[in-house]
Amino acid sequence: MITKKKKQEIVSNLIEKLKGVQGVYVLDFTGLTVFEAIKLRRAFKQINVKYVVAKNSLIKRALSENAGLNIPDNVFIGPSGLVLSYDDPVAPAKIIKEIFEKDKKPLLKGALLDGQFFDGSKLKELAALPGRQEMMASIVGSLHAPISGIVGSINAVMRDVAYLVEEVAKKKAS
Repeated sequence: MITKKKKQEIVSNLIEKLKGVQGVYVLDFTGLTVFEAIKLRRAFKQINVKYVVAKNSLIKRALSENAGLNIPDNVFIGPSGLVLSYDDPVAPAKIIKEIFEKDKKPLLKGALLDGQFFDGSKLKELAALPGRQEMMASIVGSLHAPISGIVGSINAVMRDVAYLVEEVAKKKAS
């Protein structure tokens, strides 16, 4: 049995990990083998995402301490693991979907992204959202397009001026 002091340590540790989080995913890890759990943790570590397992009551207490992290209590039935994303709130959904498609586990119970809650049935929609890198590439591409147009226009004007100068030179020479 866990002592009250140990529970307080776990809750304070969870509260600290929840600070600055952009995405929180709640997983049901029932049936995961040790090998599968290690594979899952490694995949999350590669994208700078934390995976934490604790008792539901301790997770709910830590979430209640953090304003804006409102996940319905009915999500915390059975074993629960938290996936915490700090940089890209969508990246964990892509990994969870990829692993779920192969192994049919872990199950997504729910996700909280930028203050909006999604139930576990929305995994495909979440995974289809553009990630941070994709969004940045799109923005850079959008910014680059007008610049390319301006450069093309300037080149066209310079080409036309050069053509006119050449035509004038031909007429004077004849």
